Amino acid sequence: MGMTSTSQRRPLHWFSLSLLAAGVTLAGTAHAETLNFAHVYETSEPYHEWALWAADEIEERTDGRYEIEVHPASSLGKEADINEGLGLGTVDLIYTGNQFAGRFYGPIGIAGAPYMFRDFDHWKAYTESDLFQEIAQGYQDETGNVPLAMNYYGKRHVTSNKPINTPEDMEDLKIRTPNAPLYMMFPDAVGANPTPIAFSEVYLALQQGTVDAQENPLPTIRAKAFYEVQDYINLTGHITDSLITIAGGPLWDRLSEEDREIFREVYAEAGERITEDIQQQEEDLVAWFEEQGVTVNEVETEPFREAVIPYHTGEDVEWDQETYDRLQAIGQ
Repeated sequence: MGMTSTSQRRPLHWFSLSLLAAGVTLAGTAHAETLNFAHVYETSEPYHEWALWAADEIEERTDGRYEIEVHPASSLGKEADINEGLGLGTVDLIYTGNQFAGRFYGPIGIAGAPYMFRDFDHWKAYTESDLFQEIAQGYQDETGNVPLAMNYYGKRHVTSNKPINTPEDMEDLKIRTPNAPLYMMFPDAVGANPTPIAFSEVYLALQQGTVDAQENPLPTIRAKAFYEVQDYINLTGHITDSLITIAGGPLWDRLSEEDREIFREVYAEAGERITEDIQQQEEDLVAWFEEQGVTVNEVETEPFREAVIPYHTGEDVEWDQETYDRLQAIGQ
């Protein structure tokens, strides 16, 4: 009697089940929606690292329904471009500064104003407050886009080729700022000359002397290697800055309630991890910069603060007095 092959001995329904299983797998793959997460930061920074982590978490928690591709270092456009892309659906998720979000809904920019927060704890309390929830809802109502989380970005400091100890030292200083009005409030208040330049072009602008100075948190100064082309890091701490993780309206409108909750949870957790990492880097970096031969200059910040505070209220800002007073009262 001849031998029967394994395939010959398998009943016909085995093949049907196999095809069915393959069909389910193929259908599952076909229905995985690819989303684009865009940001302007380097791959070495915590923002990118935790965006990748979040992408994996969302893919896992949604059973593969969403696959998120993370595009770092302005590869999908400058910060203004990716903000506009949210509403157009050309990008689905971004990190952006409060100041850029404030171009679309003024009150959300308040968290990016200089010397608006007393310290990190004040900022943290604001992110967990009813006030922030109300402002985030206002932004969503205005734009259709949805803030998912706040991520600590660090205290912004001025780098330069001369020491800056008083507001007078900044008079006529040509300082690069991001292209959003609130970043220009501090230089304006102390008589400097704010010069908007795209983030990806700042190193070259400093190197070539197009601008004399720039301002960013310590982790960013390292990641972008600005310390290579600046002699001083002056610890002005003028903005306790943060990034908002925002989902575009076109994406949000097609997410189920269950998936919306997953996105909120994952990005909130990523925000907590980013915040911890940036705080740790801020602690460690002063000594590191000094090892690189950069002078880290301790600054008495009160005169700078006093110069800025009159700019916090009045006709030139995009929030009302009540919002300002509520923010200042948090944690008091």
